[in-house]
Parts: sequence; C-alpha cells; structure tokens
Amino acid sequence: MAADFEPLYKILELEQKKGYDNTAVMGGLDRFLAKWAGQVGGGIPHTRLLSRFQRLVVKGDYASLSTQQRREWVDSVLSLVAEINGSTPAEAKPPAQTPFPPRAKRVKEIKPVAPVGGYGLDSPITAVKGISTTLATKFGKLGVKTVRDLLYFFPHRHLDYSQIKHISQLTEGDEQTVMANVWQAKVTRLGYRQGTEAIVGDETGNMRVVWFNQPYLAKRFATNVRVVLSGRVSLFKGQYVFESPEWELVEDRDLVHTGRLVPVYSLTQGLYPRQVRKLMKEVVDLWAWQVEDFLPVPLKERCDLLELPQAISQAHYPEDEMAKDRARMRLAFDELFVLQLGVVSRKHDWQETQPDSAFAIDWGLSTSFIQSLPFKLTAAQQRVLEEMMNDLQKPKPMSRLLQGEVGSGKTVVATVALLMAVVNGYQGAFMAPTEILAEQHFTTLCQLLSRAGGQEEETPYLSRFSGLLSRPITVALLIGDITPSQKQELQKRILDGDIDIAIGTHALIQKGVDFRRMGLAVVDEQHRFGVTQRSALRQKGFRPHMLVMTATPIPRTLALTLYGDLDLSVIDELPPGRQMVKTKWLRPSQRESAYNFIRKHVAAGHQAFVICPLIEESEAVAAQAAVVEYERLSREVFADLKLGLLHGRLSGEDKDEVMQRFRARKLDILVSTPVVE
Repeated sequence: MAADFEPLYKILELEQKKGYDNTAVMGGLDRFLAKWAGQVGGGIPHTRLLSRFQRLVVKGDYASLSTQQRREWVDSVLSLVAEINGSTPAEAKPPAQTPFPPRAKRVKEIKPVAPVGGYGLDSPITAVKGISTTLATKFGKLGVKTVRDLLYFFPHRHLDYSQIKHISQLTEGDEQTVMANVWQAKVTRLGYRQGTEAIVGDETGNMRVVWFNQPYLAKRFATNVRVVLSGRVSLFKGQYVFESPEWELVEDRDLVHTGRLVPVYSLTQGLYPRQVRKLMKEVVDLWAWQVEDFLPVPLKERCDLLELPQAISQAHYPEDEMAKDRARMRLAFDELFVLQLGVVSRKHDWQETQPDSAFAIDWGLSTSFIQSLPFKLTAAQQRVLEEMMNDLQKPKPMSRLLQGEVGSGKTVVATVALLMAVVNGYQGAFMAPTEILAEQHFTTLCQLLSRAGGQEEETPYLSRFSGLLSRPITVALLIGDITPSQKQELQKRILDGDIDIAIGTHALIQKGVDFRRMGLAVVDEQHRFGVTQRSALRQKGFRPHMLVMTATPIPRTLALTLYGDLDLSVIDELPPGRQMVKTKWLRPSQRESAYNFIRKHVAAGHQAFVICPLIEESEAVAAQAAVVEYERLSREVFADLKLGLLHGRLSGEDKDEVMQRFRARKLDILVSTPVVE
C-alpha cells in the first residue's frame, strides 16, 4: 500500500471500532479529509478512480450522515483505496458478511462465540447473566421460560432512532436522535419530584434535556461525555427540550437504546423497556448463532432467505429497515413452511397407512340422478364432479376442498359423491356447523333424491328413497333437538348399517355415534371446524374419503395455506338466473342509508336479512346479540314493518315456523345470526 494511504486506513479502521461516531481523529473526519485529500489526490493514476475519489472523499460531509450512511461510506472508501492500490491490503478488513444473492443487501453475519457456561438453548432463562429467579418469574408470565423462548420473544414494533441530526436540525413533536456532549448534569426539582436536568450541545447549538423521576442519572453524565439521545422533542419558552429521552453513552461500542431501530417488547409488571432491551441484546449476541438452520441451502438461495441465526438477530436489532424486512420474511417463511410440512405429512400418513378403499364409479346411477334434476349442471359443476370422481376411484382416500358461492351447486355435487359411497356398500356422513344448516342439507338432499326415486318413508328425522338402487336408500338427521329415545334409535341404526347417509352437526362425532362402514365424510363450512373435529369424524369410519365445502371466497394461495392437506376444486360459475353477490361496506355513520335501502326494497315487494355476525364461538352470545338488535329495529327503525327473529337457541319447531313465515312472505325482514346461511 502506498504510504500516503496508510493514515486513512488506520483512521477508518478506528472509526469502525468506535461505532462510526466521528471521533477517530481530532476535529472529526471532515476536517482531516479536507487537509489529507489535497496531498494525495495527484497520486491517483486513473481518471475514473480520481473522479470517484473526489466524489467520495473530497466532497464528503461525514458529520451530517446517519450511522448507517457512515458505515456504507467507510466501506466504500476502503474499497476504493484498495482498488487504487491494486489489491486489498491485509489490514483493511471490512466486516465479515455472509454471501447472499446479489439482488439483496448483505446483512451482518452472526459470529459464533464460546458456549455460555455450557448452557444450551433449552436451558432456563436464569442461565442468562442478569436474569434472577424473580425476573425469570416475570418473564414466565409472558410465556418465556427458556433461552430459546427469549430468542423468539420478538418485539412487536421498532422505533426509528437511526437518523442522527444536529441540534439545529431538530423539529418540534417528532421522534429524533442527536449525538452531543454533556456540558452539565444536575439533580433538580421537576414538579413535585426530583429529576435530572442536563445541558448538551454539538457544533450547531445547545439544548436542555430533562428526565422526570430519575435523579440518579445526574451521576451517570460526567462533563464532556458524549451521549446519544433519542425521543420526542418539545418546545418550551422558545427552546427545544428533550423530555425523558432514551440515552446511551457513545463509549458503548454497539448502541442498544438509541441511534438505531430500537425494539419495543411486550412487558408485564416488573419488566422495564430499557432493562428488557439490554437483556435481549445480550441473549441475541450470545445465543442466536446456536439456533440450527433447518432449511437446505438450495432452498434458501432460491428464495433469497437469510440464515436463521441472522434472521433472529435482525428481527430484534436490525441494521436498517431492509434488514428488518428480510428477517420478517425468513421467519414468516419458516412458519408457513412448517405448517405446510405438517399438513402434507398428515395427508401422506393418512393415505399411505390405510388399506385400499377405491370406489367403483356407477356412471349409470350418476347420469340418471343428474338427469332427474330440474336444472342442467354448469360446466364448472361438471368439471368439479369429474375431479371428485377421479379421486374416489383411486386407492388413496380423497381429501378435497370444494369452494363455491352460495347457490353455485355444491350440495348437488356432494350428493353424487354420497350416492357413490352408498352404491359401493359404504355409509356417508354429512356434517354442518349448525343445526339449521344440518336441517337445510337434510331437506335439500331429500328433495334431490325424491326426484330421482320414490320417497317411501318420511319423519322429521328419517326418510327412505326407492328407485335409485336395488334397495332403498335411508337418510337420517341427527341433531340435538331430537329426543333421547330417537337419538338412541338413530345411533343403533347407524351402527347396524341400516342408515346410508347421516346428516348432523357435531353430534356426529360425539361418543356413542359409531358407523358400521363409513366411506365418505362431507363437511360444510370447514372454517367453523378445527382439525381435531375433522380428525374425529374421519376416525368414525374405516377409511373415509373427505369432501370439505365452503362458500367463503378464499384466494388459491391462502386456501393452499389453510388447507394444505386438501386438493382444491372451485365452482366458479353460477347457474343460469343466479346473480353475483354485491358487497358494500358502510361506516356506522351511514347506517341510516342502509335502513333506507332496505325500506326501499321492501316497498318494492322484496325481503331482507339483517345478520348479527358471530363474534364469539358461542351460540348463546350470538343469540343474545340477535335478540337485542331485533328489539331495537322493531321499536326504533322498522316499527311499521313485519320483522322475524331466528337464532340457534330457538327450538326446532320455532325455527321451522319462522322460516315458513319468511318463505310465505309474511315477514319483511328476518333478523338472524349466521345460522340462517
């Protein structure tokens, strides 16, 4: 290296070690560069390099740059000088970096350190220096018990204190950061209590700083000590004042509380922001590198993902916004990736560990049933039906999600599948999230089957149909409204195999309901059921195929995430005469316009539903909300119209009566919980 450049290298190395605080040389880097650059500029051989040198060094304004900008500037100058000399000297060692794809900014790597006292990631958090048993109890209230828990105890947001300003550049009301010298610090009375008051300044001016209820800070700030302050600036008697800002001495090599993106963690009684940040910084620095990265290298390279230890570190203390975003992307990828592995593994285990139960498709039965319908199937229904039939013929059980708007014809498709189960000697189960929906499916299914064959026997809970097969098909409704004796009879007939298709709610997966040979399980509105309920239903059968139906419009990518163990079919075409549903969101202040809209359509001979959404998974809570809204609308808004009320707490007879009155147009408006769907 040319001797002229050696002082610059040494000063920039020192500047790196001091955290880019512009104190590596007396008077600051700008003053040094102004004098030094004139001495060496003539020794640069190439015009291109000279131009870059003048732009970076001669015209630089280092003091006005943020910490991140200073870091980038120092790295650029070191690279430029190395290029001028023809090679990178051994003493010029920029911070080590992990090689990522060139399209993304490199992020500081996590350097392994010696194991902390032999403790591992699953050690209790008392292994961390500074965490006592008492403090560990407080962290335990937040669900943090091990070192690994601490690493995954991510902040819920970050405060941006990364842009360091001169005092003369401060503005009122904003979160800002300055680096200044402490000229004076003393204990003073602020209101009714003592606090600390300090006068700080930089080359552009001075300002007052106060900390309420923290008189002990006066002893922390010696005269002329350098400090970084971050917080909201207020104006008092024409002068800018920092009120209780975050602070940090510049002698701290790695800023934690100021001059960077500062994490904000969830707290509980006895935990304080500054205390938690300091502990988390130590935990991340000492333990993050021990986290094993389970993703294969080719996958990380293809998806441009950070190493897991880096992602954890940057999620807590990011170098900048880009690093924070890349950390979040990696951690989010891991969550979804593990979720998908779980659901795909569950699907694989179910399909590979069960004996063969492929259906023999009776195309004649399917055709005769479809021809008996009072309408023609849409192209979308036919496509979905073919997809489903292909699944049913395979030696592996079907696991399919059927998505379609209300009225798109999902029940017809499900009925064909249930018929295929029956003709192959199996039973079918059809489960809905509410009794009203179960009753609706029972009614619809009976109507469809009665068109294809005669209806021999009919009770409120049992129907038998002839003409489709060589023997009658028996369909039963099992819900909570039936009497104990009726329930026992239906349960016995299901176990004996006398009932071919059982329709019900969660009652179908309760203890005491056992199928002789379940071949197909149909679940409507899967989002109202968890994995446990679905698994319990499947265990009722020998090896049932599974068809899940939903009217909830779910984007394909989200559907694959939520239902990764299900293949997706979509009925994206409505039958002739059906209209697309229009959705309009109104503010509470526009409620009156919605009422006027309803009144206008009722006057035109139409009817309206007023739905009280199910906020909590409680039928009682939902019913109460509907009752309150019904009474309010009947009394205050639509006193001149005929209103009805429907919710899951009504008896079966009362539900039927309300629906019959609404169907007969004896009601103008039906106030209901979502069970009406």
